[in-house]
Amino acid sequence: MHSGHAGHHGHGDHSHHDPAIFKKQFWFAFALTVPAIYFSHAIQMIFGYQAIEFPFSNYIPALAGAILFFTGGRVFLTTGWQEIKAKQPGMMALIAMALIVAFGYSATLTAFEIAGSPIAGMDFWWELASLVTIMLLGHWIEMSSIMKAQNSMENLAALLPNTADLIDGEQITRVPRTSLEVGDIVLVRPGSSVPADGLIVQGSSRVNESMVTGESAEVEKTEGDVVIAGTINASAAKLGQGALTVRVTAVGSDTLVAGIMRLVAEAQESKSKVQALADKAAGWLFYLALASAAITAIVWTILGTQTLDFVLERVVTVLVIACPHALGLAIPLVTAITTAKAARSGLLIRNRIDFESARRADVVLFDKTGTLTTGKRSILAVKLAQRSELATTDDLLALAAAVETKSEHVLGEAIVREANLRALRMPTIGDFRSQSGFGVSAQWDGSDVLIGGPQMLTANKIELAVQDLVAVAEANEKGNTVVYVVVDQKPAGFIEFGDQIRETAAEAVYQLQRMRVRVAMVTGDATGVANAVAKDVGIEEVFAEVLPAGKSEIVKKLQADGSVVAFVGDGINDAPALAGADVGFAIGGGTDVAFDSAGLVLVTSDPIAVPAALRLAKRSVTKMRQNLFWAAGYNLVAIPLAAGALMPLGLVLSPAIGAVLMSLSTIIVAANAQLLRR
Repeated sequence: MHSGHAGHHGHGDHSHHDPAIFKKQFWFAFALTVPAIYFSHAIQMIFGYQAIEFPFSNYIPALAGAILFFTGGRVFLTTGWQEIKAKQPGMMALIAMALIVAFGYSATLTAFEIAGSPIAGMDFWWELASLVTIMLLGHWIEMSSIMKAQNSMENLAALLPNTADLIDGEQITRVPRTSLEVGDIVLVRPGSSVPADGLIVQGSSRVNESMVTGESAEVEKTEGDVVIAGTINASAAKLGQGALTVRVTAVGSDTLVAGIMRLVAEAQESKSKVQALADKAAGWLFYLALASAAITAIVWTILGTQTLDFVLERVVTVLVIACPHALGLAIPLVTAITTAKAARSGLLIRNRIDFESARRADVVLFDKTGTLTTGKRSILAVKLAQRSELATTDDLLALAAAVETKSEHVLGEAIVREANLRALRMPTIGDFRSQSGFGVSAQWDGSDVLIGGPQMLTANKIELAVQDLVAVAEANEKGNTVVYVVVDQKPAGFIEFGDQIRETAAEAVYQLQRMRVRVAMVTGDATGVANAVAKDVGIEEVFAEVLPAGKSEIVKKLQADGSVVAFVGDGINDAPALAGADVGFAIGGGTDVAFDSAGLVLVTSDPIAVPAALRLAKRSVTKMRQNLFWAAGYNLVAIPLAAGALMPLGLVLSPAIGAVLMSLSTIIVAANAQLLRR
């Protein structure tokens, strides 16, 4: 998940290393650096102490430094060489050059000393050892930060059960989850995880979907509802409900969990505009550091007031302190954290540029069906007719459900599901018949029962009372569907169906309006239907009876007026608008075409994720800018200090201190990015 960093000139080559590797290397380097510092002549002179002496003790710094150059320093040398070979020099090339200069100069001095012909100069063994140790510490911290973001996604896969209870006739067999196929029927017991995406065919329960949605509240699930692999049949045991029987609809790489992990990986590959700028800046910084090191060497040599070892120390310090490590980490770490945080909240970022544009969105256009509403027909009301001979609405629903049990119509299934939820006892019926376009009929206790729409009433010359006509007209005005129940040619009652508004739709609209975002709804539905839904969710601006092509035209018109437009939709007819908008949000329950057209995906189909995404985008870009400002500002101040510009004031930085400052800047950037987790 650190691929953005890879764009930063080779650093990505080790970005997938286990933090434990850097941890082990750091402690090994630390163990060698302590004696290297203790036995260093320079340190003894600075602090005025005499190190313990024994044969060859004065060569301990050289031995420790050389070992670290070829062990702990190897990752920097090899990666730096890869950068240079790729003609994309960056931070690793700078560190490699600093290590080579320090090692080469120190090894030369030590070799002449061993040969008995010492030359004037102070070696850099302790600085070299300290530099490698501090760099390893910085990488350990960096890899740990990146790994936290990676683990958030990898933990999703760990939630999938290893086995599943496969139902074959009356037999239940425990099989490996990986052997499941689409169409299989599985049993999900209380407290167990769902092994694959599927549809509930029997049973009801509360399901914990927090691994996908980030919401701790359990969700009511019943026949006909979708369940997601890795979610938990959490509340069945404590509520005394039964297990869920699920028909598998997706397995393996086709499941939602696999899709989440795939989209998160794609998001990490998607570079943002800020990341592209950071990559360029890191490349420029390499040449700036090289030029600064050369100028430093030339100026101090011309002045002739300092020794060669001082000049080389300035050069090494410039190369070390200018390392664009913080710059390289500034964006990828923010990217990794925001992508993981968004995914846990039910938002998948497929395109970083879309996500960053979300912070500037001042208009949000919502499609209606499947976006602000569930897109599934559900019963809104059950009413007795004026001259009905049935006693209660439950009697009406139970009778209708008994007839519709043998029907395959979607509205019939909704009637049966509602009756089951109310635990109604259905009467016995016989002689069931279905007439396409006119409804269904059956015999009940010697009476003829008809269930259907207005065509059924017309065909059978059945008239409604005035009060019933008024109620039906009100339902039709809202865009709702009415199904009539007739017993022995007399209206017994009617059932009103509607496209249910999502629970969080009104809150999502309210939050966006609080953020001073203009909210509008665009739909192909009739004006009356659109206005009714808009009123319920608090939207004042409505574009109704809009053809699919018209949705993208509305987006273009708003953009022409200077607005940054976000479009939220789910269907094939929304694809042009999703693709044309500055920010496209595809609803998770939507089509693949909608997914492909959008930069952002709402996994849970919850519109409340839209204002959350806008807020997260603002925080994310703010953190990126803060990190870039710090990383760039640090180099503007640090390079002149490293070159010795303040030496007249007695302020001189050693390579080790330069490495400390460079690592501190990296730690500050990492810590700032971690604040996004709050």
